[in-house]
Amino acid sequence: MLFNVWDAGSAIAIAKAGAAAIATGSWSVAAAHGVDDGEALTLSDVIANAARIVRAVDLPVTIDFEAGYGATPAEVGSSVTALLATGAIGVNIEDRFIGRAGLQSIPDQALRLSAARRAAETAGVPLFINARTDIFLNALATTHSPAMVDEAIARSKAYAEAGASGFFVPGLVNEGLLERVCRECPLPVNVMMFAAAPNAARCAELGVARISHGPGPYREMAKWLEAAARVVYNA
Repeated sequence: MLFNVWDAGSAIAIAKAGAAAIATGSWSVAAAHGVDDGEALTLSDVIANAARIVRAVDLPVTIDFEAGYGATPAEVGSSVTALLATGAIGVNIEDRFIGRAGLQSIPDQALRLSAARRAAETAGVPLFINARTDIFLNALATTHSPAMVDEAIARSKAYAEAGASGFFVPGLVNEGLLERVCRECPLPVNVMMFAAAPNAARCAELGVARISHGPGPYREMAKWLEAAARVVYNA
């Protein structure tokens, strides 16, 4: 269970609540820095933020690294090397393009994940690479289909061979389709929790191994902060 954070302060709060691990969410980190998601936040800022989080808590830290901060596999490997220097031991790398629609081809994304794995091996870090696919996030839940699951499973197998440790399917909430992904995927499956998703207990029954909360915690915090400020300014 990962209740995603965005900075050192939020990481400390979540650690105090009993978390076993700390995970960032790229949308939340970007919002906390006043920019949009989609690698608008510079790599140096992402690295600096990760380093502060790692120093602040005595827990494993995994970083949402968007598409890997690299136009090529070699650049992804270089960026992951820089991230590992912070002490982070987990990373999310997604298969969408940055700045345009569509997903990386399966072979191209496999090369990018392989570069991340080689970087971790060179650094001597048993990095948990959570390979995210945006197949379902890019489409309305009502349009999710067995054909999309076929593609997801094909991607999961290729990503596993490339060195991924987990498979992340944000946006998938249909229980039948999710159960099939969990059954046929060779990697532990991660889902994102939001209102339409099955609850944690049901996710476990379907075979889900990991639940993230994505931008939800930041959005709820920002909503509360604005409401509290309005009370002060309208008093």
